[in-house]
Amino acid sequence: MQNTLILPLRGIIPPVVTPLLNNNTLDVEGLERLLEHIISGGVHGVFILGTTGELPSLSHKLRYELIERTCLHVNDRVPVLVGISDCVFPESLSLAHKAADCGADAVVLAPPYYFALSQSEFLGYLERLVPQIPLPIFLYNIPVYTKVKFAPETVKAAAGIPGIIGLKDSSSDLVYLKQVQYALKDRPDFTFMVGQEELLAEFVLTGGHGGVNGGANMFPKLYVNLYNASVARDLDQVLKLLKTVMQVSSSVYLAGNSPSSYLKGLKCALSLMGICSGFMAEPYSEFGIEERCSIEKSLEELDYKSLF
Repeated sequence: MQNTLILPLRGIIPPVVTPLLNNNTLDVEGLERLLEHIISGGVHGVFILGTTGELPSLSHKLRYELIERTCLHVNDRVPVLVGISDCVFPESLSLAHKAADCGADAVVLAPPYYFALSQSEFLGYLERLVPQIPLPIFLYNIPVYTKVKFAPETVKAAAGIPGIIGLKDSSSDLVYLKQVQYALKDRPDFTFMVGQEELLAEFVLTGGHGGVNGGANMFPKLYVNLYNASVARDLDQVLKLLKTVMQVSSSVYLAGNSPSSYLKGLKCALSLMGICSGFMAEPYSEFGIEERCSIEKSLEELDYKSLF
């Protein structure tokens, strides 16, 4: 098993959006601009084919192309993590082997997201799948989409399976984060990261390893600086930066009236910033004029160029 990662992995790992020209075509130039924008912001890795990357909406052809192009463009400058979540066991394996062949550093796995699983069924699934995966594995807890919330005891048990090296949590539950941290108290090598950027500072201040934060697609330096300030326990700087993070969260992510407003707003902002296309894969559609104007105003109020 390839493992070039220093564990625990720490810092900001943006869940990269997937720039698209249409449902079947990557915005290749936009992808390259986005990756350069993110990496130049000092991030500690990139994560493709996650929720923010619209994984469930992408054809396998597009997924494979995205893996190839991302690994080639990043060229070992930062670790590349690849989402392999799928409802079909062999498809997850196929994505994992593609990631390994292209030089990715690790894969990220959420439970199959159609049939609900018990905790024991999920552990059994991992015990069957993980030995066949050629890269280190981060688990992905996102119960709003998968119907499975990993119990702290399940995380502890999964951490004992060779090959599983970390967890990204997107439950939005601060109590749960503390419970999992306690369950992992004897595993300082096991990476634990948070998805919700609003919780990043508190999480890192109390021992978390970093964030997989969508806003770092737009403003990587902002989130890297917040992470660094939290590690340094510079509370004045933390509060200052957190105010800006909350301004992003309360404006760009809340434009429109849709369950997908976070992702639509993020892609719309990136298109307004001239980085990549705002096209959304089916079944979603990108924002119209009214929402674009709202997000453009939000970016102006953020003085977004000062955040680069």
